[in-house]
Amino acid sequence: MNVSTQNQAHFPQNMNDKLTRIKELGYDSYEIDGKLLLTSLAEAKRAVTLTGLPIATACGGYEGHIGDYDESRRQRAIQEIGAILDALQEVGGHGMVVPAGWGLHEHAETRTPAEDFAVLSDSLRRLEAVAESTGTYIYLEPLNQKEDHLLNTLTQARQLIIENQLDRVKIMADFYHMNLEEADIEQALRDNAEYLGHIHLADHHRYQPGSGNLNFPHFLEVLEELGYTGDLAFECSIEGDDPDQAIRESLAYLRGQ
Repeated sequence: MNVSTQNQAHFPQNMNDKLTRIKELGYDSYEIDGKLLLTSLAEAKRAVTLTGLPIATACGGYEGHIGDYDESRRQRAIQEIGAILDALQEVGGHGMVVPAGWGLHEHAETRTPAEDFAVLSDSLRRLEAVAESTGTYIYLEPLNQKEDHLLNTLTQARQLIIENQLDRVKIMADFYHMNLEEADIEQALRDNAEYLGHIHLADHHRYQPGSGNLNFPHFLEVLEELGYTGDLAFECSIEGDDPDQAIRESLAYLRGQ
C-alpha cells in the first residue's frame, strides 16, 4: 500500500523540509500542486534526491478546465497540464489528477450532454498524446454534483476512456465524492476496477480516514482483491488538536496497525 498526501497547512513551506516531515509522518510519497512543478522544479528535484521521498503525482495548479465552456481557457488548461506532465516526468512522477471541470454550472444549458462529451473527448485525446510522450498518466476525477456537473461517477469516466480508446487515461476514484454520488461504493470500484489508476482518501466529512463513518478497512480489502496497485493519496483536512498525531493514527488505521 503506497499512501501519499497533498500539502497540509501545518507542513513546512520549504520543499526539503516539507518532504522530510511527510516522510517522518509515515507517508510513502507526495502529491504536489502542479504549479510548484513549473515554478520550483529544481527545488523539487533536489528535495526528492535529499529526502528519498518520491513526488509521485500532481494535482491542480493550472488555469481553466478540460471541459471549459470558454475555449481559450480550455486550450490553456490543456497546455498547462501538458507542461506539468513534462515537469512531473523530470521528478520521476507517474501521473496527474484532472477533473472535467469545477464550478461551471451556470454554463450548463449552453451545451448538450453530447457536446460536453465531445469537448472532454477532444481534451483527453490531446492529453493522451502528451502522457504517452512523457510516460505519465492522466487520472480523470469525477466530482460531486455541487462542484461539477460534467463528470460525477466512475462509470461516466470509464465511458470516456473506452469510447476514445485511451490508454494513458485512468480513473481517479475519490472516496469523498463517491460517497455522495455512487449508489454503492464497493460496486462502483468493482465495476470499474480495470480502469482505476489513482485514489484520493477522505472520510465522509472530508477529514482524514478513520475520523468519519466510511469503512476504509473494508474498501481497502476490496481494492486488494481487485488487484489495485496504485497510490492512495490523502486529499482531506486533518481533524484534531495535534494534526501530526492525527495523521499517524489515520495511517495506522489504514494499515491495520
